[in-house]
Amino acid sequence: MADSPHPSPVDPGTVKYLRWLVTILTATMVLGFIVIVVLFVIRFSDAFGPELPDEIILPDGSTPVAFTQGGDWYAVVTKDDQILIFDRESQELRQTIQVE
Repeated sequence: MADSPHPSPVDPGTVKYLRWLVTILTATMVLGFIVIVVLFVIRFSDAFGPELPDEIILPDGSTPVAFTQGGDWYAVVTKDDQILIFDRESQELRQTIQVE
């Protein structure tokens, strides 16, 4: 009979080698997972971006189309092709630029 009721003995060197490989694979997977989590945290820590003004008071009849901001200013582009630049601290209109 080819099938014996007693399994053949396993070489202890092979078991030790396989245990070593499984340990390295586990450590590699854990380190890879940690790297992915760290990259997500780094990437999405800026997700909320800079602070926006609570409200912007535009001149009468102006309809905003776009918004951008710099270090100490922010600008609103209106529907009638004007760029209104406001001071971030005082929220007063600094400059008006007519786009032609």
